[in-house]
Amino acid sequence: MSDKVRPYLYYDVALALCSRCLRKVEGKILFADGRVILEKRCPEHGRERVLVADDVEYYKRSREVFIKPPEQPNHNQTPIRYGCPYDCGLCPDHEQHSCLALIEVTDACNLKCPVCYAESGPHRPDFRPLELIERMMDALVASETQPDVVQISGGEPTLHPHFFEILEAARARPIKHLMVNTNGLKIAEDREFVRRMAEHKQNFEIYLQFDSFRREALMELRGADLRRIRRKALEHLNEFGISTTLVVTLKKGLNDDEVGEIIRFALEQPCVRGVTFQPVQAAGRLEDFDPATDRLTLTEVRRAIYEQSGVFRAEDVVPVPCHPDCLAMAYALKLGGRVLPLTGMIDPQILIEGGSNTIVFEQDPGLRQALFRAFSTNHSPESGAASLRELLCCLPTVQVPDGFGYANVFRVLVVQFMDAYSMDIRSVKKSCIHIVHPDGRLIPFDTYNLFYRDGREQHWKPRLADPWAERGRLPLLQTHGGVA
Repeated sequence: MSDKVRPYLYYDVALALCSRCLRKVEGKILFADGRVILEKRCPEHGRERVLVADDVEYYKRSREVFIKPPEQPNHNQTPIRYGCPYDCGLCPDHEQHSCLALIEVTDACNLKCPVCYAESGPHRPDFRPLELIERMMDALVASETQPDVVQISGGEPTLHPHFFEILEAARARPIKHLMVNTNGLKIAEDREFVRRMAEHKQNFEIYLQFDSFRREALMELRGADLRRIRRKALEHLNEFGISTTLVVTLKKGLNDDEVGEIIRFALEQPCVRGVTFQPVQAAGRLEDFDPATDRLTLTEVRRAIYEQSGVFRAEDVVPVPCHPDCLAMAYALKLGGRVLPLTGMIDPQILIEGGSNTIVFEQDPGLRQALFRAFSTNHSPESGAASLRELLCCLPTVQVPDGFGYANVFRVLVVQFMDAYSMDIRSVKKSCIHIVHPDGRLIPFDTYNLFYRDGREQHWKPRLADPWAERGRLPLLQTHGGVA
């Protein structure tokens, strides 16, 4: 090779952030040694190289094949003034509505997790008033008409003194699917509380932290050995038949070797509908984070799913079309002790054209119609065959039992949130997981933690509004993982 040939392939230009001062900087996407690298340079803080993915072909496929036409909210809450990511609200330049929206009802928590992006804990005993929470719900409904998935979050939402009134308020609105994001302590310790929750279990799901089977990993991620708590919580959720997703925060070298074990365990739990894996985001309390060596990428988690689980193949774990850079999914059917992977049999075009929310595609009528076309030879959506049992009757190797329904669906998601190191403005514009700000704005999860949480705007927006300020430069922040 000539010494004039650079040791990488140049793929694309990128608009990124300096992880130290959070100004927008130019960068480029490079392919080198089978890895995808974001290289960027800040005029003040120099060059950064960040690992984005370790599978070049999957990365290219997610950008070139799984391209879904943008779906807009009913209206935008903020104008374009400073440019992405400084106008979140959503602004008119955003390219995706809210597939999943979080409503944080409290900053209080009965844990103080070292990886908490919200920096919640016992030291923040504040609960948002029910009236404010309802206004936040109304703002989301105004934007979405019928929100697909709403997640009641925190802090620890089950501590809220008006928890059940919050559930009732959500039920009074046209929300298709409601989730509660919880560490499980209340569920494990209070059976009567779980019984009351079961009264709301139609189109309802518990999003339960479940990071590891090992004490040392739980101590590092959560600051407490929660093994007994997790098992007791699942015992109660199984008893009352409340649909549950296990949510696993993954840290490289700590618990990423447990991916397959957790999937197999989840398949044994009658109440569990799936597992969501979330690589650690460099936000909140996370310290001593090296983006070149410590980052666990979506492609590494995807590989762990099909190499460790014994259930899924590589072709079963595919990009989610609404935000393929940061979301991957695998769906399966649980049928009489067998597990049948499903996504590998679906043409990508069906996922792209089929419906508005492929995060929970079993809920989406448009995609259900597309699945009829894909799998059925003697039914159509108009024929009245409305269940997956009827849909799958034409697969000769599948014996679908009577009473087949949502309890037979099993999904695995990989959700990788961007941080100050990996932020790619092109990708931020497609973010479909949003947090409802108390003032009613819908803000992408990725940018909320950097720029909008806990009043951070008051520190940097005046600088952008000052015409004499250095263009695009934010005040220097003392950061760990890019967060003040």
